Amino acid sequence: QVQLVESGGDLVQPGGSLRLSCAASGFTFSNYAMAWYRQAPEKERELVAGITTVGGRNYADSVKGRFTISRDNAKNSVYLQMNSLKPEDTAVYYCSRRNTWLEPDYWGQGTQVTVSS
Repeated sequence: QVQLVESGGDLVQPGGSLRLSCAASGFTFSNYAMAWYRQAPEKERELVAGITTVGGRNYADSVKGRFTISRDNAKNSVYLQMNSLKPEDTAVYYCSRRNTWLEPDYWGQGTQVTVSS
């Protein structure tokens, strides 16, 4: 029943911006922390950003100052604003729900972000 659907991935030039969205359903969204992960080919999936139920945020060092995670509980949605994009940001980006221990327990299908000139 839990469903997470990402959208907004695209091909962008270095230095460009992109906003990813994640639409959640099948659970009480406001009760859960959420996160964005990414996975590049042949690399480990890594945490990009997380947001708590009350809006607290944390970021990977590699994206700090460039990316912003946010949530809109009225819309059951999580967003990732990505600015000053670099080629190394190229990856499939996944939305996840986080359990009590802040570990992911559900995943979306992913959306491709490609940063290239």
